[in-house]
Amino acid sequence: MMQEGEKIACLTCYDATFAGVAEAAGIDVLLVGDSLGMVMQGHDSTLPVLLGDMIYHSACVARGSSRCLRVVDMPFMSYTTPAQGIGNAARLMGEGGAQMVKLEGGRVIREVVHHLADHGIPVCAHLGLLPQSVHGLGGYRVQGRDQRSADRIFEDARILEEAGAGMLVLECVPAELAGRITDSVSIPVIGIGAGPDCDGQVLVLHDLLGVTRGRRPKFSQDFLAGRGGIQAGMEAYQRAVKSGTFPGPEHSF
Repeated sequence: MMQEGEKIACLTCYDATFAGVAEAAGIDVLLVGDSLGMVMQGHDSTLPVLLGDMIYHSACVARGSSRCLRVVDMPFMSYTTPAQGIGNAARLMGEGGAQMVKLEGGRVIREVVHHLADHGIPVCAHLGLLPQSVHGLGGYRVQGRDQRSADRIFEDARILEEAGAGMLVLECVPAELAGRITDSVSIPVIGIGAGPDCDGQVLVLHDLLGVTRGRRPKFSQDFLAGRGGIQAGMEAYQRAVKSGTFPGPEHSF
């Protein structure tokens, strides 16, 4: 899809029913995100989510979908070493039905990414705002606004691609930086709050449905409003991503 210039529509998902609806709506990638800690479990961050939680929800999504690529987050502190990472990734794939695992972090996780890729485990990297590092980042803030941090994110993208990452998520970075990274790497770049120039977009399911608790993120949109049902809302999101009308300037930094 990236090679053909077709935008990739991604959506978070946590159970079999919504997986089936998303697949029927034409969604390309289902991300079983550790965001489930906030939207499903009621925590105020993703940090309490356990590996067992991710395996359970991933297996539910796998039973509800057959066409979509299933990407699953590795939770907080579950990939601190290559050995730990490969053991936990193997469980996500073997027990949870994951087809790709997602890891947060830059060059510090290079060896883990290389080790997983060397053993045939597809890896999605995640740069920019890293929810698992929210305390170290001082909160949920846009990353890469100054030249130094932008250069570091840019170089981290190149480093992780070289280490073997097959896809990259950019979260809450300036649109100009995301565009430069997308142009510089040969793997698909999926944005969330990263402007319109990425190869695809991802939204948290609950943001798409307009049921976000608290303040809705700037980069999100309620696609259910004014439509006849959940599948219609997902279809509207899919069309907006494919046509390039979402995200618009109002969703970007």
